[in-house]
Amino acid sequence: MLEIFVPIHTSNKNAGHYFFLTGECSMSVDIGIVMDPIKTIKTSKDSSFAMLLEAQRRGWRLWYMELNDLFLLENQPMARMKQLQVQDDPRHWFAFTAERTAPLNDLDAILMRKDPPFNMEYIYATYLLEQAEARGSLVVNRPGALRDANEKLYTSWFPQCTPPTLVSRNYQDFNDFLEKHQDIILKPLGGMGGESIFRLRQQDPNTNVILETLTAKQSRYAMAQKFIPEISAGDKRILVVDGEAIPWALARVPQAGENRGNLAAGGSAHGIELSQRDHWIVDQVAPRLKEAGILFAGLDVIGDYLTEVNVTSPTCIRELDAIYNLNISAVLMDRIEEKLDT
Repeated sequence: MLEIFVPIHTSNKNAGHYFFLTGECSMSVDIGIVMDPIKTIKTSKDSSFAMLLEAQRRGWRLWYMELNDLFLLENQPMARMKQLQVQDDPRHWFAFTAERTAPLNDLDAILMRKDPPFNMEYIYATYLLEQAEARGSLVVNRPGALRDANEKLYTSWFPQCTPPTLVSRNYQDFNDFLEKHQDIILKPLGGMGGESIFRLRQQDPNTNVILETLTAKQSRYAMAQKFIPEISAGDKRILVVDGEAIPWALARVPQAGENRGNLAAGGSAHGIELSQRDHWIVDQVAPRLKEAGILFAGLDVIGDYLTEVNVTSPTCIRELDAIYNLNISAVLMDRIEEKLDT
């Protein structure tokens, strides 16, 4: 098999002072991550970075990949990988120390943390990761589950938890839904971070152009949900690890004049303990997530209603860790270690 290993010298003259390994390795693990460019992340908010810090603390070897690094050669899933070291320093948070081209399944575990859009390129990547999974690598989250669990549509498996919902491409369907509920939210099925989310009320003069934009003139599916006034108290992100909820959520509150609580859309955030209703929603959803191989998920709850099930690259680890002095990534890595040890 093809394998190339080349040392890389960082241009940062202080790199030796900023990047180091801590902790003792309970087991020898090579863990890969597929993500967007690490040089662009905000370390104070990035959940993938939190996972990398914890994996490194355990002495695990980190291997970094972007989507362009994955390929299939003579039916063997391969990747160009860079060995990675990380440090919780907003000035110098990463360094590459070596690189190699090797079979994906040489990795014990792979974190699939590529952000949406969830498009055909993302799906093709899951096919390659599925080949590695078939050869023994643990992929988090499971590639087949990533394809099946559209973050908007997956809520339809839990109608007892959701607000009235419509998924369609047809103008008339949306107009009928709007007439019935008077005040609705419209959103694309493949977006993230509050992108292209509209609030629409009856007699809104922008109704036609909003529907044209979201459905690409009735050629693309979109979702409508009845507007939930409790958004003013925050859109709660509940993190679920291997079927169990973290007991606190991050409530993301819209800024004045906004309907979106997403932090990327300018929302503010505070911690909140899960309510009895939140725990009930988790009890409805978590067993199915666990069965599907979704080891790490983020449920979005507004008021009493589940609105999304985030499985591609759920966030809010670092914010909750900071507020409650937690280490959510350690919970996830414990579960990964248990699965690797079986």
